[in-house]
Amino acid sequence: MARLAAFGRLVRGALFGMIAAAACAPALAQPALWAVKDADSTVYMLGTVHLLRPETEWQSEKLDAAMAEAKELWLELPTTDAAAMAGEMLPLVTQYGLSPGKPLSKSLTEEELKTLDEAAKLAGLSGAQLNIFRPWFAALTISNAAITRAGYDPMSGVDSKIEKAFAARGIKPRGLETAELQIKVFASMTPEQELRYLRETIEEYEAAPVELDKMVDQWSKADLAGMEEMFVTEMKVEEPELYAALLTNRNASWVTQIEGILAGKGVSFMAVGAGHLIGPDSVIAMLAARGVKAERVQ
Repeated sequence: MARLAAFGRLVRGALFGMIAAAACAPALAQPALWAVKDADSTVYMLGTVHLLRPETEWQSEKLDAAMAEAKELWLELPTTDAAAMAGEMLPLVTQYGLSPGKPLSKSLTEEELKTLDEAAKLAGLSGAQLNIFRPWFAALTISNAAITRAGYDPMSGVDSKIEKAFAARGIKPRGLETAELQIKVFASMTPEQELRYLRETIEEYEAAPVELDKMVDQWSKADLAGMEEMFVTEMKVEEPELYAALLTNRNASWVTQIEGILAGKGVSFMAVGAGHLIGPDSVIAMLAARGVKAERVQ
């Protein structure tokens, strides 16, 4: 079975950074940073982890210099501020995340419902309260709670910190996507995929922080091969349609937008989930296929 729960934690965007978390890293991380350039424009691209432990240090001289040089910031969404997006998020969650007419109790076994109830307690909820959630949204709720209970701070994410750094210079981020588009990536799973995602999550929720520790350790060391093997290869083979929705299609859209940025002038900085910059269908690979070479800066 594909590791849907683990893969979802890696690739979901800033929207889910507001709901979810990532993990710890060594004292000083050195994540991969790329740059694409033409005669009069540069786009720096950083693969991020949307939330981290407060003590994680990930900035470096090269990264700081790239951020200082940039006059424009691109994120997956126009902001990482959950409060600022609450008015937009709540109707979307109601529309795509709830299913009162098809409760989870109709799809899960008695044993699975018992495990669901135990997992829901991490979020201060019960299995009965999650019963009207769609499987994908119940899975996110549980994994979020498990991770935040383990001590991960939503305010420590890379994207959030970068947004604040640019805000101090009066620069507001631009979004590559909308909140609705990101939610629909998960809401467009088939019923079978959603249930697999939920079942994996309730089976693995206690181990989620440990797995994320491993993922962020790879991220911090710029171990791109390790991240690709852990999160991309298996998904591409076992869940090709979901892989296309989560990564390939979105990356293709972003590449088009990057080409539009390069058609202009100046220096831009782009921070997106690390999963989008690794593997054969990554933004980096798609740019190369179009003759745009991304060079590693760090």
